[in-house]
Amino acid sequence: MKFDWRNNRDFLAGLLYIFTGALSIFIALDYPFGSALRMGPGYFPRVLGGIMIVFGIAVLMMGVKNKEKIKGNWSIRALIILPLSAVVFGVLMEHAGFIPALAALIPVAAASGKEFKWLEILLLTIGLTVMSLGIFIWGLGLPYPMIKGLWGY
Repeated sequence: MKFDWRNNRDFLAGLLYIFTGALSIFIALDYPFGSALRMGPGYFPRVLGGIMIVFGIAVLMMGVKNKEKIKGNWSIRALIILPLSAVVFGVLMEHAGFIPALAALIPVAAASGKEFKWLEILLLTIGLTVMSLGIFIWGLGLPYPMIKGLWGY
């Protein structure tokens, strides 16, 4: 039986990993690499790109072995709503702050799927917002205003 690479899920995913890793390494070639103790701006993209290439090769080989076909169809709804949710997040982050931006991002992104349940989305929004505040604002100390005009920098 002939190998159909155009409809092989893992093979195409492996190619995508390899392409993304190679592109990140190529873009970071102009940046100083540094060392593990004193990392330069090119250190992280090159190391991460190398790791992505290794994972891509592993996934690609699994695709050759398993030959699992791509299932499902394209979702035009998701192709429109997911980028829109990122734009909404960016605009609200600039003008309203971190909490309103997250409170809008999660329900808008969730609306791209077919199984939208308000209670689940509300709980997910509250949980992810609290976790994101804990990690990014309080844990890492990033200077994002929580709500512009109330708790800002």
